[in-house]
Amino acid sequence: MTETLAFHTLDVFTDRPFAGNPLAVVLGADGLSTAQMLILAREFNLSETIFVQRPQDPAHTARVRIFFPTDEIPFAGHPTIGCAIHLACADEGGDFDKVITLEEEAGLVPVTVRRRGASVTAELTAPVLPYAAGQVPETGLLAQALGLTEAEIGPDRPGCQAGGPRFLYLPVQGLDALARARPQEPAWSAACAKAGVDSIYLYVRTDPQAFRCRMFSPTAGIPEDPATGSAAALFAAQLLANGHLAPGTTRLALTQGVEMGRRSEIGLTVELAEGALTAVRIAGSAVPLSQGRIRRPEPG
Repeated sequence: MTETLAFHTLDVFTDRPFAGNPLAVVLGADGLSTAQMLILAREFNLSETIFVQRPQDPAHTARVRIFFPTDEIPFAGHPTIGCAIHLACADEGGDFDKVITLEEEAGLVPVTVRRRGASVTAELTAPVLPYAAGQVPETGLLAQALGLTEAEIGPDRPGCQAGGPRFLYLPVQGLDALARARPQEPAWSAACAKAGVDSIYLYVRTDPQAFRCRMFSPTAGIPEDPATGSAAALFAAQLLANGHLAPGTTRLALTQGVEMGRRSEIGLTVELAEGALTAVRIAGSAVPLSQGRIRRPEPG
């Protein structure tokens, strides 16, 4: 008999089905090789698939590995939030508050999961504090890379931020420019190569405590991502670099995926002391959508 693995799919950073960012959670992934996990990630063909294994430290909930359709990544927000909600709800009935601790390639990620009636939310603490890294391409090249004019870039300074993954952050002037933006070759590849990234995160401030965002990563197999939790976490460093954070606690609402018809809501909490980031947390909801079993790929 062909061996199979249990899987579940959830829509993450939303409280309603068929919105947010779809996620596949593959259980019992112990013994799968990296090549087998990549085969399954390509089969699901979602922006990310997370594989759940027994923890290396029994004090933790699980070890997990996260994959794009093209490669493994050390940390990602929507797989972490969705997986933590799935694991917490599978073990608990009724209302609860529970900490799920996931061993990710980037480090330990604690996630606080709360259920109150039909509402389930989770908040993770980023395993690495984000920091500036990489060369920022000139504004003209960035504008060409997204099919915009130089006047439509700003008012913030573009930046390259890292913290496990790395993203290039591009502020744009207004929702119309955000809606029209599209990766344009050859400028796209030239800008990404100069910054050492494969993803560009665009944003517009829509309110003192809110931003609207888009994220493109076509060379990673993700033409556009409806919700990018890791980029939301690293956004804290971009906000700090542009003077948007005050000492103490800042709470912001990020909306992504609107232009794709998959609206996503991400909560970002940033702790700042003496001009430095001390903690970054990402919060959101998830709803289960499907479950089943998938063939275990032959080892290769």
